[in-house]
Amino acid sequence: MNAQGTQAWNPGTYDSQLGFVSQLGKGIMEWLDPKQDEHILDLGCGTGDLAVEIAKAGAQVTGMDQSGTMISSARTKYPDIHFIVGDGEQFTLDARFDAVFSNAALHWMKNASGVIESVHHALKSGGRFVAEFGGKGNVDTFVQAFYEVMPRYGINPAERTPWFFPSIGEYTSLLEQHGFQVRIAEHFDRPTPLPEGDKGVMHWLEGFGDAFFKGLNDADKQAAKQEVYESAKHNLQVVNGVYQADYRRIRIAAVKS
Repeated sequence: MNAQGTQAWNPGTYDSQLGFVSQLGKGIMEWLDPKQDEHILDLGCGTGDLAVEIAKAGAQVTGMDQSGTMISSARTKYPDIHFIVGDGEQFTLDARFDAVFSNAALHWMKNASGVIESVHHALKSGGRFVAEFGGKGNVDTFVQAFYEVMPRYGINPAERTPWFFPSIGEYTSLLEQHGFQVRIAEHFDRPTPLPEGDKGVMHWLEGFGDAFFKGLNDADKQAAKQEVYESAKHNLQVVNGVYQADYRRIRIAAVKS
């Protein structure tokens, strides 16, 4: 199954209510350190907000995402950047890149070996792969809420989960198996504020949890979503009145051998 295809994406909602994804991703840009005239692929580029940051350094950027609606939005927002629709789990491009960059996208691609093999093929010899994504334990409060609630609606959450949250050992081993030298890797906690109070919890569910509710009638979908919302809200940490999503991220920097 292509996990990318199980999630429906709304570019307007993504930008207005979930914009923290790109904002928090700017930290991994320091690891990428794009240079003038480098050719860089932004894998899982979404609506293009980090692709344009890479381009500001003088690099030639290609943004790729599985979602046609997200790519359409990116093209409208940033017409000077080249954006394409493509499957991150299985792609072949004619060009070769100095670097492949990815933020908050790889955990939507459950065929990790396919991703890494495709990235390896897309890179020039000595090219670098720099990425940040959800690691083991990421958003565990939401995950546990889905596992608690969804069986009551006849849904096996293990079959529906759209995410791949590996341990750092699991992912670095995959990289090495596919011809990468891992230069640095981190697995760290990053509590992430959800804006708009209670609404922020629901925005997260509606923005990222779509796969769990597919196939339910409208009444059951709303009821299940409300139950997941209540369960997650009860267990999330609150700091100064703001709910904190329990993000755990992996950052990696690797080089094609």
